[in-house]
Amino acid sequence: MQSDRPLFVVGCPRSGTTMLQLMLHSHHRIAVPPETRFLGPAYFSRRMYGDMRLADNRRKLAKWIANGRNTKFRELGLDPAEYIQAAMLGPGSLGSVTGMVFKAYAERFGKPRWGDKRPSYYRHVEILTRMFPDAQFVHIVRDGRDCVASLKEMPWYKPDSIHAMANWAEAVDFGRRHARKLPADAFYQLRYEDLTADPEGELRKLCTFIGEDYDPAMCEPQHMAEVAVPKHKVWHSNTHGEVTTARSGSWASRLEPWEIALCEDVLSERLAHHGYELSGAPKAERQHVAAYKDAASKRKSARLRKYNRDRFSRLREPGPIAALLTDGQRRLAGLPQQRTRELVAR
Repeated sequence: MQSDRPLFVVGCPRSGTTMLQLMLHSHHRIAVPPETRFLGPAYFSRRMYGDMRLADNRRKLAKWIANGRNTKFRELGLDPAEYIQAAMLGPGSLGSVTGMVFKAYAERFGKPRWGDKRPSYYRHVEILTRMFPDAQFVHIVRDGRDCVASLKEMPWYKPDSIHAMANWAEAVDFGRRHARKLPADAFYQLRYEDLTADPEGELRKLCTFIGEDYDPAMCEPQHMAEVAVPKHKVWHSNTHGEVTTARSGSWASRLEPWEIALCEDVLSERLAHHGYELSGAPKAERQHVAAYKDAASKRKSARLRKYNRDRFSRLREPGPIAALLTDGQRRLAGLPQQRTRELVAR
């Protein structure tokens, strides 16, 4: 029996998540859309929309997803009215209403399996598992020095390189935590450098993990970039070319000497853990180390505040959270396999 489990691509920004998204989207059975921005907000605003067992509440949430200014729904090529109608007729849970967007996107390409990609999901794996309890996560790791160098050049990344280092550290720390806590069939980690050096070998291993046959088209993701990467995202221009190792190690010419020193000082254990060699840069200056610790501390504090607010919200959920869109999700809920069209009691 072929898998229908949702797939989520996560990792530090600029670590190759878009390339990996396109590789998966190139598989003849899998559709992974451009980044959306509604899953987290929908989850954290769930009290505002109420019990998803009520069709009118499903309609309100679906209307916000389809018409919201920042949800990125418009970039998916879906009909808003059709999605809203499907959400009203679909299963009554938060995960079902949100997940039906990805299901519809997969159907647009005639594919049975769907997923999503957003780097910051590495912080929300627990939440995504609440919504999609059978989900599989693929975490891609890239040399932190290359990630910092790339983030510095992005027009949308406003923080400085010190915050970029804290961002990378947070991402790999979450990856190590998920690797310990999640079942072996739910979390997979690979390195950007290995994927670009041996695409077929790494993708074959990834396909084994997700329960799919390897598809050679996955090694040529540039063919999907035209349809799965919005044109305004010029920072993803490299995805329109062949997979290459050209950018690996480019941090040596893109970072300032003090940035290299700081990276190798505060990130040394993490870099070594993932197999990245240090250059032997001199020890970082004290004020730079202090600035990094301050940035990391602020990220942790903000994260804990949000986490604690959510723990309090879970004490009294407004309605069902887990999706009922795949055979695995329905089996976990004690329900039979899906029928072609299923109406849910209002």
